[in-house]
Amino acid sequence: MRETNKIFHLAIPCKELNETVDFYEKMGCKLARRYDDRVTFDFFGDQLVCHLSPENIDNEPSMYPRHFGITFLNREEYEQTLAFATEQKLPFFNKPMVRFEGKKEEHLTFFLIDPANNLLEFKYYHDADMAY
Repeated sequence: MRETNKIFHLAIPCKELNETVDFYEKMGCKLARRYDDRVTFDFFGDQLVCHLSPENIDNEPSMYPRHFGITFLNREEYEQTLAFATEQKLPFFNKPMVRFEGKKEEHLTFFLIDPANNLLEFKYYHDADMAY
């Protein structure tokens, strides 16, 4: 289990810094640093670095295998995030759905897509033990 004195770090490509900052700030992420070639955010308590790399953008993204996001352990936080994303008119890659319905690993999920076609998944498992 992760201790609270550790921060997960993820680096992804972006095609333009200003639109990247606009998207992630609209999502509620705090801009931590900005350089000519990258921006760093506090992404739900972890570090997300978006490197300027327009030649590495996935022009036809699909949910699997490549995406990242947050697994909520509290359904209310999941619902609040979904409501916030809807209210902010953030771009959804797909509508909210239930995965593995009727099974132990059943969960609620939705995907957003950022300006560089990176997919972000937000999910909540009814059975918290299934988060890992």
